[in-house]
Amino acid sequence: MVASEKHTPFAQAICDEMAESAKARGTGIAKRTPEYVAGKMRQGKAVIAFHKDGTWAGFSYIESWGHGDYVANSGLIINPIFRKLGLAKAIKTKTFFLSLKMFKGAKLFGLTTGMAVMKINSELGYRPVTYTELTDDEQFWKGCESCVNYPILQSKNRKNCLCTAMLFDPAHDTVRVPIEKELLEESK
Repeated sequence: MVASEKHTPFAQAICDEMAESAKARGTGIAKRTPEYVAGKMRQGKAVIAFHKDGTWAGFSYIESWGHGDYVANSGLIINPIFRKLGLAKAIKTKTFFLSLKMFKGAKLFGLTTGMAVMKINSELGYRPVTYTELTDDEQFWKGCESCVNYPILQSKNRKNCLCTAMLFDPAHDTVRVPIEKELLEESK
């Protein structure tokens, strides 16, 4: 579901799991505070999933850059007890269509080192691109400073890093994933 004010008590647990997951994988992550994540929930720029017992199961949020011309679906995290069930794809798909609805015509992009996210992005219609096709918004690139791979990004003058850049341009790319009618309608 689209997150809201009532979901803000889960922000700390979500941020803790993002940090733990990145540490366990030995990969970089743009660190976010619980206040930042709660703000995304309040703005309706996040998707959250729960188990029927009320346990948070997964999360993702939307960030916009370059005055809304570029949008990133970020912070995808699945509670470890709910991994390998297809939840990441469901959350990523819901966040993708929420982004298309909220930011009509914007280019959706992401940076990832995770093969699972690359696969999901490809299934949605994203394609690998060079970093020059991403936003030039300085605030976006500032978010990379907390990543363990930031020195590599700097040494390459922001032209590449260990992450794969992926882009979906609604003016040129086609949604590839079979979608539910409600998601298609929501994005119009």
